[in-house]
Amino acid sequence: MGEVREYTVRGMHCGACEGKVTAALRGVRGVERAEVSLERERARVEATGEASDETLREAVASAGDYELARVDGGESAPAPAAGSTGGEGEREESLYPLLLIVGYLVGVVVLAAWAAGAWEPMAMMRWFMAGFFLAFSFFKLLDLRGFVVAYRGYDLLAKRSRAWAYAYPFVELALGALYLVNLYPVWVNALTLVIMLVGSAGVLRALLDQRQIRCACLGTALNLPMTKVTLIEDLTMAAMAGAMLVWLLG
Repeated sequence: MGEVREYTVRGMHCGACEGKVTAALRGVRGVERAEVSLERERARVEATGEASDETLREAVASAGDYELARVDGGESAPAPAAGSTGGEGEREESLYPLLLIVGYLVGVVVLAAWAAGAWEPMAMMRWFMAGFFLAFSFFKLLDLRGFVVAYRGYDLLAKRSRAWAYAYPFVELALGALYLVNLYPVWVNALTLVIMLVGSAGVLRALLDQRQIRCACLGTALNLPMTKVTLIEDLTMAAMAGAMLVWLLG
């Protein structure tokens, strides 16, 4: 475990700035954890000696017009206790919002199937995927620029194309609408399968690199950690799209 350091961050003006600084810090080799608070203008970083203060300052400066300064003359701070929420204004990382949203979607699908008297697996999967894409695109669009910064930190395609990162929430919105009205099902499921598999590859790479970064699946409104649950989420959506594609073509 690395030492925990605290820094002041100058130049942040919005959630997108917070996302940029966070992504810049987490992208430095040796950084095990980084949390940035726009409200407090502070950054709390857990890092090994490989990530020097100068390296972190340069990374933050390269992300925009931001200045990073070590607090307390460079002395390290004690690591937070397990379950601690961190300083005031910081959002604790938790998978609870993701699991809650998925639980709501499952509940809506079950109620819809019960009301319609139709318990067809393919129809229920289509309803779930419609709700999934519509809900997740909504959260991304709350802070589009912040999402782009976080998403480009791990997605393989978004790293190469900023345009794709900006387009992704709108693609999800379109997929949700198309699943809802059951339009072009073969093409929609084929596209979903490809997108989910590419996304899974980026998540898997981040997990194998043991990088503690924010998952952008729900944008920046909620602080979700990148864990195996994220990978399972993407692979499950890919599996559902694949199953529906096989059923449609069979």
